[in-house]
Amino acid sequence: MKLYDSTMAPNARRVRIFLAEKGIEVPLAPIDIMAGEHKGAEYRKIAPNSRVPALELDDGTVILETMAICRYFEGLQPDPPLMGVDTLDAAIVEMWQRRMELELFLPMGMAFRHTHPVMSALEEQVPEFGEKQRTIANQRLSLLDEELAGKEFIAGDRYTVADITALTAIDFFKLAGFEIKDDQKHLAAWHQAVSSRPSAAA
Repeated sequence: MKLYDSTMAPNARRVRIFLAEKGIEVPLAPIDIMAGEHKGAEYRKIAPNSRVPALELDDGTVILETMAICRYFEGLQPDPPLMGVDTLDAAIVEMWQRRMELELFLPMGMAFRHTHPVMSALEEQVPEFGEKQRTIANQRLSLLDEELAGKEFIAGDRYTVADITALTAIDFFKLAGFEIKDDQKHLAAWHQAVSSRPSAAA
């Protein structure tokens, strides 16, 4: 088994945090995104979509997409549960995970990709689009601060993949100027708590 990984890929960090929470160790194969290695012929044999991460199993099966990789490891090792403990809980976790991915991680990523100078080598940037996505992401951060009132974690009283997705977005996309504002007390308390977990260092 091998996990194709990159420190420049926030999705790869999501998987690393997930594995750290599970206590699972998987050999890492680093991919240099800034050097274009993810678009090279050798890596595209593994991941035709040129994205990182990718999990290659011992039999040659390749699993792409962050949540699909996490789902695989959740099935192999259910404890601690990061994707739900029963049908209803799994639905609640999935709901929050999707919301964090589509309402936070995605617009932050688009702002980064379309406005940060380092991404000009990899993207045909549309700055106006990036700034619109920045506004959307900042609105979502404000809403998340409200939604965290009285809650320890995003999906309830237990750490889940929804927390992993939000943490990774907020941490990585500081590169695009995103930050927790002084008046976002609930969001700041949540961020401090999840950042103090050993897995956050993954």
